[in-house]
Amino acid sequence: MIKRHPIVFLLLLALLILLGLAWQNRAHLAAFPDITSAYAAKEYCSCRYVMDNPAPYCAGYVKQWLPLTRFLDDTTNKRVTAEGLGRSHSARWLDVRQGCQLE
Repeated sequence: MIKRHPIVFLLLLALLILLGLAWQNRAHLAAFPDITSAYAAKEYCSCRYVMDNPAPYCAGYVKQWLPLTRFLDDTTNKRVTAEGLGRSHSARWLDVRQGCQLE
């Protein structure tokens, strides 16, 4: 097979290597969907309520290459909820000393 189809052999070998790496890092890959929404919620909350920047600036600040499916900014309670890749996280402004915290 190697002499007849070297390209197919190299593609299969690369696929096996990628599967091995994915299996080795499966815990990190499983945590990835949580990171995007948690990052957006926490950083937007900090940008908006700790640093007191305008909403459009903070929205651009936390924009990622993976889009969020839902994003809510509750200005009365100073709470931000972001949902992406099927996971939802919220961050809330506590006070001047503590800033924002993930819930």
